[in-house]
Amino acid sequence: MSRFHKEYHKGDRIGWLRAAVLGANDGVISVASLVVGVASAGVAKSAILLTGLSGLIAGMMSMAAGEYVSVKSQADTETAEIATERAELETQPELELEELTAIYMDRGLDEPLARQVAEHLTVNDAIGAHSRDELGITETLRARPFQASLASALSFAVGAAIPVLAIAVSPQSLVTEVAVISALLSLVLLGGTAAYAGGAPVGRGIMRVTFWGLIAMGFTWLLGRLFGTQV
Repeated sequence: MSRFHKEYHKGDRIGWLRAAVLGANDGVISVASLVVGVASAGVAKSAILLTGLSGLIAGMMSMAAGEYVSVKSQADTETAEIATERAELETQPELELEELTAIYMDRGLDEPLARQVAEHLTVNDAIGAHSRDELGITETLRARPFQASLASALSFAVGAAIPVLAIAVSPQSLVTEVAVISALLSLVLLGGTAAYAGGAPVGRGIMRVTFWGLIAMGFTWLLGRLFGTQV
C-alpha cells in the first residue's frame, strides 16, 4: 500500500479567491453606494436603476481592463526573465549549475547532495528548475491576463447585480433601505465565505468587508441628502 496521500491546502485557492472576492466586493460596494447616494437625493426609481446599471457596466469594464493591464505586465516580466535564464543556460551552463547548487545548499542540503540534485534537475528540465527555484515562477502560479481579466469582470458583475436586482423589485419608498440591506447581506456572505475558504477567522472577515461597505454607503447617502434638493 502506498504511503503517499493527496493533500489539499487552502493556500492553493488564494489566487483565484482573491480576484473573485475583490471583484464581487467592489461590485456590491460600488454599485450599492451609487444607488444609495442617488436614492437619498430623492430621484425617481427609474433614474436609480439607470445609475445602478451604468455603474455595473462601467465597473465591469474597468475591472477587466485594470486586471488585464496589471497581470499582462506581470506576465511580460515573467516571460522576459525566463528568456534571460534560458540564454544564460545556453551560454554559461556551468555557472548556472553552480547557482542552482547554491540554492539547494541554502535550503539545507549538503554540497554533494545539492550538486547531485542540481545536476539531475538540469538534465531533466533545466529551465523548469531555474524558473521554479531561482525565479519563483511555477506553471500553476503563472500570470494569465485573459483569465484574470474575465474573472474580475464577471465577479464584479455578479456582485453589482445584487443591489440592482434588489432595487428593481423594491417599492420607491424603500429603495435606500433595500439597497443597504441587500448589500450588507451580500458582504456578510462574501466576507464569511472568503475567510472560511482561506482558513482565516470568519467573524473577522465579515467585519472587515461590512465595515468598509457601511463607510462607503454612509458617505454617498450623506452626499445625496446634502445636495439632493439641488439636483
